[in-house]
Amino acid sequence: MPSKLLNPVAVMGRAAMDSVFHLGRYSILSVRALLSIFLPPFRVRGYLKQMESVGVDSLFVVILTGAFTGGVFTLQIIYGFRLFSAESMVGPTVAMAMTRELGPVLTALMVTGRVGSSMAAELSAMKVTEQIDALTVMAAEPVKYLVSPRILAGIVMLPLLTAISDAVGVCGGYAVAIVKGLDPGQFAGRIEDIVKLDDVLDGLVKSAFFGYILTSVGCYAGFYCRGGAEGVGRATTGAVVVSYVAILVGDFILTAIMF
Repeated sequence: MPSKLLNPVAVMGRAAMDSVFHLGRYSILSVRALLSIFLPPFRVRGYLKQMESVGVDSLFVVILTGAFTGGVFTLQIIYGFRLFSAESMVGPTVAMAMTRELGPVLTALMVTGRVGSSMAAELSAMKVTEQIDALTVMAAEPVKYLVSPRILAGIVMLPLLTAISDAVGVCGGYAVAIVKGLDPGQFAGRIEDIVKLDDVLDGLVKSAFFGYILTSVGCYAGFYCRGGAEGVGRATTGAVVVSYVAILVGDFILTAIMF
């Protein structure tokens, strides 16, 4: 009987120990990768390739997401604001929501689904086929060669993608507002007065953190993958789920600090 009662405690204890172990190993890997960015040799071609993968290749899905997010959000708030004759606040509300929250978060989530999973799958495949071990044997530092370019690409490209998403989202909201009969000047008139540069910059800072999270988590999942083909699947799925949760939790913490 006592052993049965202790089983849940043992399970929770093992889970806690595993969590601390993974968090520590993840922290070591990500810090090594960040420090390696500033150490020679500098493989510029590798950095540019990853920036193209994270940024340019994600442009279409980011534009599509931003446009429809701004449009849907505008539809919702036009209905609500018309109830108390506050249509002049539709434009500032859309712009504020896109720059502070919707742009950074939705861009990060979409890029995680496209890029974070790809990084985890690619590095997992290299791990199970011992290509990462081969790099170590050839005296090529695998963290600098494989992880650092991906993390730098996420930190640099996510703010750029977020800025595009913000702009497209506001334009999408503007188009919907015109279709719904809102005066163009009424939509845009108070954006400049209410939405400040700090709001935009804070959103871009958020997106840089999100870029770091999604790339570092994806690389960690792939770098320490085990279990052959089945392990590749687990690593890819785990990377996406953990990145999503970390982005949402990080968004709450950053919002509480910044605003």
